Order: sequence, then C-alpha cells, then structure tokens
Amino acid sequence: MEAADQEPPQKRSPFSVSALRAAFVSAVSWRRRQPSHVTLTLFGRRRGHVFIAFHVSDLRRPPAALVELSAATCQLTREMSSGLVRLALECRRRRHVAAAPLLEEDTWQAFCNGRKWGPAARREVAAAERRVLAAVGPASMGAGVLPWKEEDEEGEVMYMRGRFERVVGSRDSEAFYMVNPDGNAGPELSIYLLRV
Repeated sequence: MEAADQEPPQKRSPFSVSALRAAFVSAVSWRRRQPSHVTLTLFGRRRGHVFIAFHVSDLRRPPAALVELSAATCQLTREMSSGLVRLALECRRRRHVAAAPLLEEDTWQAFCNGRKWGPAARREVAAAERRVLAAVGPASMGAGVLPWKEEDEEGEVMYMRGRFERVVGSRDSEAFYMVNPDGNAGPELSIYLLRV
C-alpha cells in the first residue's frame, strides 16, 4: 500500500542548474592539469552576431571551429566593459551516440555571466569570415575595428584576439582562460564548453 501512495520520481531536465554547476566544477577543478595554449578571435559587426574562432594551430590556417552566437556584438562589448566575462556554451549529450570532441558539436545554448544569451551554432568559415580573419592577420593578440563593406552595406567589424589557456576537464568539459600579456590588468574573459 505504501508503494502505491508514493509519487513516481520526476524526470530531471538535462539543462538543470545542478548539472550546469557540476560541469563548471569539473572544468575548474581540472585547471591544474597540463594546460595548453590556443588563440581565440571574437568578432562581429556592431549590430551583428558575435563569432568565436578557435585556432588550435597556425593562425594562417582556417580555425578548428567557428561558433556564431545569437547575441549581438554590442552586448558582448557592454559585458566586457564591466571587466569580467564568463561565457558558457552548453550542449546536450546525445543518447546512444558516441561523444564527439566538444569543438565538433553543432548546436549550443549560450550563457553570459549567468544570463541566458540564446542559441549558438557551429558554422563553416564562409568568405566574409575568412576576410575578417585575414585582415586580423597572424597577430596573436589585439583588438580593434575593421572597415566592412559587403554589397551595398558598409559598416565596421569589431574584433578581439588573445591567447587562452585551454584546460580539458573531461570529454564533456573544456575551459578557456584568457592570458593577459605580462600580467597586465585587463578584461577577464573565460569561455566554458559544457556537455550536459
């Protein structure tokens, strides 16, 4: 009789707060393990979407992954003006499918400083993105504004490139911590890739 009175256990959402917290703890706790360094380029037109290019080798070659956020570039610049940005890209673990490397996942949910920023997606590097990355050149770090012209549209592209410490916590968590040159103070940016 007691068993009949018990309510069935509720199914937990794969995007629960506890799962996100556990993934963050996993990524941070592994920070001391053999970090490597990569270069990330964040760019976008002022009123366009933010792109993140992950360069794990020669900057003259196409990036290993290009992710487009649905957030506008002006949103990111506002967050960076506060001096602290924690950007999390969270994807869902697919059942009965072998886990691919995190940078090969196709779709994400983005969070910035704890707030939901909408979907994000991996993109092929198109001609427009190639032109931006070529204009930034082989420099390993820097920030600025580039003139932009496409068909009848003119404007500017904002960009920021920096070296990041890449820490692989597990096959489901990676963290990228921006390295400020010579220990100089500057915007603190961390990017987390999480599979939950």
